[in-house]
Parts: sequence; structure tokens; C-alpha cells
Amino acid sequence: FPAKGILAQSGEAKQKAKTANATIGIATEKGVPVHLACVGKYFQGLAPNEIYEYAPSQGKPDIRTAWAKKQRQETPSLGDHPTSNPVVTNALTHGLGLVGDLFIDPGDPVLTPNLMWENYNLNWETRLEADFHYFPFFDEKLTGFNLAGFTAALAKFRGKKLVVSLNFPNNPSGYTPTRPEMEGIAKALTAEAEAGTRLVVCVDDAYYGMFFDEKCDRESIFGKLAKASNNLLAIKVDGATKEEFVWGLRVGFLTFSTKNGTPAAYKALEDKTAGLIRAYVSNISNPGQSVVLKALNDPDFRKQQAEKVAILRARSALAQTESRKPEYADCWDVYPFNSGYFMCVRLKGADADAVRARALEESAVGTIALGKSELRIAFSSCEAEQIPLVFAAVAKATRGVRGK
Repeated sequence: FPAKGILAQSGEAKQKAKTANATIGIATEKGVPVHLACVGKYFQGLAPNEIYEYAPSQGKPDIRTAWAKKQRQETPSLGDHPTSNPVVTNALTHGLGLVGDLFIDPGDPVLTPNLMWENYNLNWETRLEADFHYFPFFDEKLTGFNLAGFTAALAKFRGKKLVVSLNFPNNPSGYTPTRPEMEGIAKALTAEAEAGTRLVVCVDDAYYGMFFDEKCDRESIFGKLAKASNNLLAIKVDGATKEEFVWGLRVGFLTFSTKNGTPAAYKALEDKTAGLIRAYVSNISNPGQSVVLKALNDPDFRKQQAEKVAILRARSALAQTESRKPEYADCWDVYPFNSGYFMCVRLKGADADAVRARALEESAVGTIALGKSELRIAFSSCEAEQIPLVFAAVAKATRGVRGK
């Protein structure tokens, strides 16, 4: 980050230039940003400086503080261990891109489960030329997280640099590991770091809070990894996108932690991240940050959030029932799911894309094909009465593709 650049000088002037501030490239009128009434009428409850001014490249200080407080409250295993202050990103995709820009060079290995969001490939593999390696997300019997496979995959990179991607609740499967499974994941990563592997662990918490089963761990694994080892840098990528149901506002955060992280080290990471943001988007939407901050500070935030999560929980329960009906046993196996927005089935004897296309044409039902046999179904975007129709349509399409 340019320590003496325009933004730094403007920030200093904002604090001290009481006579006149002739530093920053915005227009002001009577002490507030110039703005048009035809724009302002669409914003209710926001002051002009909460809408029109540039935000700092690191993000607005008050939202960074509020999000850090929220993270602490939701991650008791952090205790009083110091972390960086969250840096505001243009939601989670941008956050992942920043992680890649900071820590991935061409040819660097990335370890990720085989069930993953395709944007990881576009962001890190296509754009940054990382070398992707995969392990099966679930065990062979589809009963839970494949801890043995994960541990074995880690061991292949012992003594090297390795970027590890963890996304819980997982997109596309909708699975969050149980508490024992999460403990096992953390122990495997810690042991590998202590054995000499230099680990950058990206904890993608995009769907944090969407938990529908008492068995799944309700705490981000970031808390367990934040102070695991000097050879392990944990990076929490999270945001308001799903947690506050504000997909279009594009407000996310990056937070860094390591065992003996110092204030100077964390400031360096924050500044490097801000430098990247400054370089190609300058800063993140001011009104987006302002709205998210007001929601966080609203006394009804948690109550309203819980009401919406309850809707998703009911849809998930219905998807559990419908997907596991005996009459569909010939069509697919169901991957475990207990959280998030999605569930996945493994089709039997039919190509996933062919089934997807047939269900769309025959029944006007849209799904997502992943690889040869996986089909992702977003129960989050289906009304309760639509969910049985979705599985019936997919079963019909599967049998049609198979010819029986």
C-alpha cells in the first residue's frame, strides 16, 4: 500500500485539515459530497457521507471493528489470540482473488476437496496458474468427511508450501463437518505444519450460520487454526453476502492469523491487501458497507436473521425427506448435507449434464451439473411446494437418459 500516496495523504488531511481540505478528488457543497436528488431519493436513512464518499481501501474503520467483534463472539476458540483487523473486500470472490494474488505463484500446489465451487479453478488455476490437487470430500460410504483421505493428501506435500482450501458449509454438497471431524481436520493440519509444511489455509466461511443439524460444528475452523503453528497462516474469508442475505451489496472480509502473529506482521498483511485493492478497484462500495454496518448494529438483526435461517432449515429438512424416498433409490445416492444452501446427489448410470438438460426441457426444472455424475440442487431458491417437484423431475430425467 502506498504509505505516502494520495489516499494516505488524504486520510491525514481528513483528520487535520480544519481550514480547507484540498486533497481528495470528490466535489463537495456546504461540507457534504455533491450529489443528485435523482440518486439520493433511492437511499433512505443514509447520510450523504455514508453513500457518496470514497471508502478507505482497507474498508471503513467502524465496519472493520464491528465485524471483528462479531467474529470473536462467534468463534470462542479464538479466545484472546490476536488476529489482523478484517479488511473489507468486494464480497467473497474478490476475497479469494486477493488470497491468490498474495500467496499463489504459478505452479504452487493447492489442495481442495473434489466437491468445490468452480470459481476456485477460475480464480486460482486459470488466472494464477496454480496446480490443483483433489481429495474425495466424503468417505466411501458417504457417511461423513473423508478425514483419512484428507490427512493422506496433506502428507504428499510435507516440507513444501501448500495452499489448502476449506469451505464449510460446503458448496456444492451443503455439508459441515461434525465437531469430532472438525477437530480431526484441525489436528491433521497442525501436525503437518509442525512437520515442516508451510501451510496457507483459506477458510471460506461464505455460508456461515446456515446450520440445520445439531451434530455439525457451529464454529468456524478458523478459530482452531488461528494459533495452531508458526508454519500455518489461517485466512478467514467471510462476509455479509449470505449471512445478511445481501448478495448484491458485495461486502466481504479477509482476516489473517498465525500462532505468533505480531501487530506489525498483521499490519503488513492488511496493508498488502489494501495495496492490491487500491491497485485495481481502489475501494469497496461505501453505501454497501454503510448498510451492512447499520444491519449489524440493529437490535433486531439476530432475530430477523434467525427467521430467514429457519426458512432454509425447513427447506433443507424437506429436501432430506424427498431426496431419500425409496422410489428414487435407483436414480441416485444422496451426499450428506446439514447446512448451507445446497445438496448434491450422485446419479446412477446417467450423465449429470444430460440429466440437467432433460429436466430443464421436459419439466422446466433447473439444476447444476458438476462433473460426470454430481447434480447440485439449491433448495435455498425453491419454495417448499417446489421441492418435491424438483426431485420428481430429476428422477424422471435420470430414467429418461438411461432409457428406463
